[in-house]
Amino acid sequence: MRLAYGEALRAAKRGEVPVGAVLSAADGTVLAQAGNSVIGFHDPSAHAEILVLRQAGQRLKNYRLPDTTIYVTLEPCIMCFGALIQARVARLVFAAHDPRTGAVESRCQIGRDNFLNHKIRVETGIMAAECGALLKDFFRSRRS
Repeated sequence: MRLAYGEALRAAKRGEVPVGAVLSAADGTVLAQAGNSVIGFHDPSAHAEILVLRQAGQRLKNYRLPDTTIYVTLEPCIMCFGALIQARVARLVFAAHDPRTGAVESRCQIGRDNFLNHKIRVETGIMAAECGALLKDFFRSRRS
């Protein structure tokens, strides 16, 4: 999660919403890492999660990423969680909950209804205070 937090800090310095993500293989090897880049890339889908899925897919030459874990500083949105399911990511670890757009636990609970063909193990709370504070500080500074 510390690597993802570092990506979030870099995103904030670029004026992006400070969210970072890291995807690792089962043995812990980092496959990809990125921070939000929607503004810089002029791309509404350039969330940190999507960027790491794209990077890892290119690196592994496969659109399926089984036996991987993604670490994200903020609970994924509907788009990102859907992409994690499509990629067959095995495990999601996220820090802070997103009460506005979180699609895993906060606003909706995608994947908890046995409707989808892939289940992702979910863990929460690691570095939640630090990641949440980074987001709050970022948005507070934007409003002042």
